[in-house]
This record gives sequence, structure tokens and C-alpha cells, in this order.
Amino acid sequence: QVQLVESGGGLVQPGGSLTLSCAAAGRTFSSYGMAWFRQAPGKERDFVAAINDRGSATYYATFVKGRFTISRDNAKNTLTLQMNSLKPEDTADYRCAASRAPSCSSRDCPRYQTYDYWGQGTQVTVAS
Repeated sequence: QVQLVESGGGLVQPGGSLTLSCAAAGRTFSSYGMAWFRQAPGKERDFVAAINDRGSATYYATFVKGRFTISRDNAKNTLTLQMNSLKPEDTADYRCAASRAPSCSSRDCPRYQTYDYWGQGTQVTVAS
């Protein structure tokens, strides 16, 4: 089992940057596939990005490609989402998720059912 705690959210102006972190408690973090999802008020939960257990493969939603970067540090049990060129439509609650499967396919990575553990979320607001 793994416990996940997100941090780094806040208010940022359009065009700005923000880095989200997800701290994992548990000795087996390096064996989990990890991902970020987001949910805006009144909208469905959207997949953002995923990374495999070793950090050697990543997968992104089309709407964040080239702007967001997912990475992980297994020595520090930390997952990171670097967000650049933020837009108002990026405003949402961002949650990290862990899957007992070390990697996922392009079909399964975006499915929330792929993931077994979830953090509580951190709010990101993009506004001037």
C-alpha cells in the first residue's frame, strides 16, 4: 500500500509556471506506475500524464503535451508535475495516483480504473 500527498498548488497568472509534487509513503514506491489527473468544478476527471515505475516512459494527454512534464525520483519517493505556459482552462484540482502495475498502455494510462491509490489533491488556479 502507498499513501500519497500532493503539494505545490496555488494561484498563478496565465503564462506562468507551477510545480506540483506528490510525496509517497511506502517502501514500494519504485514499483508503482504513477499518474496525474485533474478535475475542474462541474467537470469530469481528466487524465493529465503518466510515468512508468522506472521513469523511462511517459504518456501525456494531448492538451498538455509540450507544456507539462511528469517525472519521478524513486530515491526520494516523489512524483513531480512541472507545468509551464499555464492557461485559465488548466484550473482544477490535481491529484496523483498510483497503480500496482509498473506501466500502462496508451489505452489504460488515461483510465482512472487503472489506479489503485489516490492522493487528496492540490488546487491549481490560473487567473489574472
